[in-house]
Amino acid sequence: MADEALFLLLHNEMVAGLYRAAEHGEGDNGRCTTKLESMGFRVGQGLIERFTKDTARFKDELDIMKFICKDFWTTVFRKQIDNLRTNHQGIYVLQDNKFRLLTQMSAGKQYLEHAPKYLAFTCGLIRGGLSNLGIKSIVTAEVSSMPACKFQVMIQKM
Repeated sequence: MADEALFLLLHNEMVAGLYRAAEHGEGDNGRCTTKLESMGFRVGQGLIERFTKDTARFKDELDIMKFICKDFWTTVFRKQIDNLRTNHQGIYVLQDNKFRLLTQMSAGKQYLEHAPKYLAFTCGLIRGGLSNLGIKSIVTAEVSSMPACKFQVMIQKM
């Protein structure tokens, strides 16, 4: 429980610190999002390396996505993804109805515009994990009502 609280506080401070620095002329909001995403990418690479060292090889892309939704998500956010959908053509949608990094914010519509900056790190986390498993991807996030969110993973064919 304490490690979860520390993670939430650290994440909130990373986001606030980067955006505070941008307000003082040390960058713009687009660079803050990119920086958060790249930090998440590196963390995702490290976590996947650690989590998969004792697991059998994955047989296909769908198997990897199931691992991300069950084991990886459970380890990082203490719950599984609520829904995984695919079109079987390289696009996956991961839905979390009570995303931990958004539950601290009010469920009102006034905070919807601030939600993307709290999702950039997680987009990088997913992309970094997939990258270390040999899958190049683009990950985007969407919030229509707080604290639910959807992560869309587009697999890049090499």
